[in-house]
Amino acid sequence: MKKFIIIVTIFLGLLRADEDIYKLVLDVTTSDIGKFKQSVISGVAKNKAYYEGKFKELEVVAVIHGGAYRFFLKDVASSEYKDDKELLKEQNELALRVKSLSETYNVKFLICKSGMEKHSIKKEDMYDFVELTPNAMIGLIDTQNNGFAYVPVK
Repeated sequence: MKKFIIIVTIFLGLLRADEDIYKLVLDVTTSDIGKFKQSVISGVAKNKAYYEGKFKELEVVAVIHGGAYRFFLKDVASSEYKDDKELLKEQNELALRVKSLSETYNVKFLICKSGMEKHSIKKEDMYDFVELTPNAMIGLIDTQNNGFAYVPVK
């Protein structure tokens, strides 16, 4: 009987632990630096802090496609975005902040491989911490079917 009670207690504890994890998938298509900084960089940090203050966990996945590839390139000057003066000016800061999201906040960045091919972007052109998904739709379907709340960043 003791073993049964211990097993049930552990099982209920594991079920309860899952309740303390909230999940967010960002559908990031914006090419606007201000919108990207506000919604992705600052937004993720603030939301993570909010949930941590409640002793909860926020798991974040960002699916990157559309105009947002530009924020994940190692060398913007050698890309199709080379004429974007604001992006060139902000690239170093953006790189540090996006890397911090990955390393400090454990944000998973899924990059649409299909769109990369259309923009002639190779995996080695992207930051090392990004992961590829066959296309944005698959990344969004997979995350939402795993319980992630959907938020667009257009």
